[in-house]
Amino acid sequence: MRVFITDALIIDLESENWVCRSCDTELGSARESYKHFMKVRPRDPKEIHAPIIDPNKYEITFAPDANWVQIVEYYCPHCARLAEAEYLPPGHPPAHDIELDIDALKKQWAEREELSEPVMGPEFVAPPHHHKKGGH
Repeated sequence: MRVFITDALIIDLESENWVCRSCDTELGSARESYKHFMKVRPRDPKEIHAPIIDPNKYEITFAPDANWVQIVEYYCPHCARLAEAEYLPPGHPPAHDIELDIDALKKQWAEREELSEPVMGPEFVAPPHHHKKGGH
């Protein structure tokens, strides 16, 4: 049985492996961080958040300083689907963002029917406004 974990990742509970949702490739053990099996692309933050004032004239340009932060992207090594992007200090190891109890997940899904698509929550309906003129 396969369980949707993120938009890009599935866990195959029989093999206990991460699977790319786009190309269906098994990436590696779901008992480890999926990031260990991904292609990594560090990015200069200025590529994403371009300076808004001329960097030749000003020291501070409102773009993130690459000496303080880098953007790291994680891609499926087979189809290159972007699975995650994170902001880290340079040299920082990948953030461990998903840690699942695989044995508990197997028990939870033992009686369930496998899903063919991720389940989305209901449409958000904003509560009615209760503001009164001149105050609360």
